[in-house]
Amino acid sequence: MKLVDFDISKYQARREESARRREISFAFGEPDCVVTHASVFGPYFCWLVDVDIADYYQDIDLHIMVQTWGLQWRYENIPDDCTDTGLSLDIGTTGDGLMFDCEIARPGHTTPYVVRRVHSMKDVEDLQVIPPQDNPQVQEHLARCRQLAERVEQLGLDIPVSPPLLTMHPPISSATAIGDPDWVYMMMAAEPEAIKILFDKCFQAYCMLRDYMIEIGSADHDSLYLQDDNSAFISPEMYKKQILPYNKALYERYGRKYRMLHTDGPSQQNFPAYADIIKMNWMDIGGWSNLQPAVDILKPAGCVVHGNMNNRDLYRGLTEDVRRIVRQMIRMAGPGGGYEFAIGGETYPGIDPDVLCQTFEYAHQVGTYPIDIPEEPFPEEQLKGRPGITP
Repeated sequence: MKLVDFDISKYQARREESARRREISFAFGEPDCVVTHASVFGPYFCWLVDVDIADYYQDIDLHIMVQTWGLQWRYENIPDDCTDTGLSLDIGTTGDGLMFDCEIARPGHTTPYVVRRVHSMKDVEDLQVIPPQDNPQVQEHLARCRQLAERVEQLGLDIPVSPPLLTMHPPISSATAIGDPDWVYMMMAAEPEAIKILFDKCFQAYCMLRDYMIEIGSADHDSLYLQDDNSAFISPEMYKKQILPYNKALYERYGRKYRMLHTDGPSQQNFPAYADIIKMNWMDIGGWSNLQPAVDILKPAGCVVHGNMNNRDLYRGLTEDVRRIVRQMIRMAGPGGGYEFAIGGETYPGIDPDVLCQTFEYAHQVGTYPIDIPEEPFPEEQLKGRPGITP
């Protein structure tokens, strides 16, 4: 693979137009059309250019080539409201493993993953929270971040690079990243006071890491984005009693001005807590949550709703059923702004790039304000097969 000559200034006018559209919509106004965002990242770009994703995660030069090519490709092909400009070190979802000094498996032809080390209360008791300043795996990661920036400069690229940064998940998703998820869920139901010891350690680790990122200038106290998929798979009662206090404390400490959340699971049962207790500002509701409760609960509370298109809907192409899904999502969530049409989470390898581009072109076409889309029944497959976009 060769390095492309990517000039971000070519897209300045488009990026400014998208920024204005987002600013109006995120203030719950109606711009010219619905805001859209195609969530495409390194793994999808690797698939497009036939690069082994395992090599991508290991090789700094390949990292730069894939991400630079991907930025240029998306600006040239996807008609969405992307304003991204920079490169960053991609480590998948291994941050929790690095912070807890877990083994990171790096098999061929797939993403790296954390080798889980917590399977019992004895493992929890033995688990150490290592300050990031003294954690070799954390320091090695930050050194690679700096290496990426240095290599971009050596190559003479005029592209911003993210500062050295490491993030991890909030307590329940961190616990299930380093521990057996079934065991964690079982302990939440059977021995909540015991599993709290693990959650406390995950919370402590999160705060240690975030404080260190703030200390080195890579984060601040104003804006916090949590990725908490596993909170979607417990009851609302368990969430409020065992998980919400941790997440609320994190937002109060690190999200003083802006609070964001991603959950890639059916999360509508927790929308009232997000709206009324956490005071969420922006949420990626993934591809599995019900959209109508997001419109009814999150938007009136001042929370921008992002996502809800499901990857699996696009594998079959831009069929009439998929067009109907796009129309009905925009009909439901578009009026009054505060909505960002997107694939929940990220775009998975295997989705035809032509279908991806056509989907976002169609969303812009039908999402012109004022929204005037007739109500139609959702395709029968959606009504029977998943909780996602159905009312």
